[in-house]
Amino acid sequence: MALITYWHNPRCSKSRAGLALLQEHGADVVVRRYLEEAPSVAEVRRVLALLGVAPIEMMRPCEPQFKALGLARESAAEDLLAAMAAHPILIERPIAIGAVRAVIGRPPEAVLEVL
Repeated sequence: MALITYWHNPRCSKSRAGLALLQEHGADVVVRRYLEEAPSVAEVRRVLALLGVAPIEMMRPCEPQFKALGLARESAAEDLLAAMAAHPILIERPIAIGAVRAVIGRPPEAVLEVL
């Protein structure tokens, strides 16, 4: 089975549920606590490409930090990418990242799509 990198926030119930599902299915998972080990802009860009979504779809616009930074849904993609790298709390969680595809674990069962 392919290696899966899992951007995980252990305080999030959906993130914990997604990780448990991957482990139950025997996935080889590398857990990355992305709030402690923030991704670079290049890493965010790579995951975004694997997700195949617009930057705003990878974000949590309801986070207070989003508004505090003066961001909006219409903000430039590069501004959103930079914000996610500088403030990883803005990244939607969890994200399961495979070799050719990534998925946001909302609902948690979606993470199984990378298997």
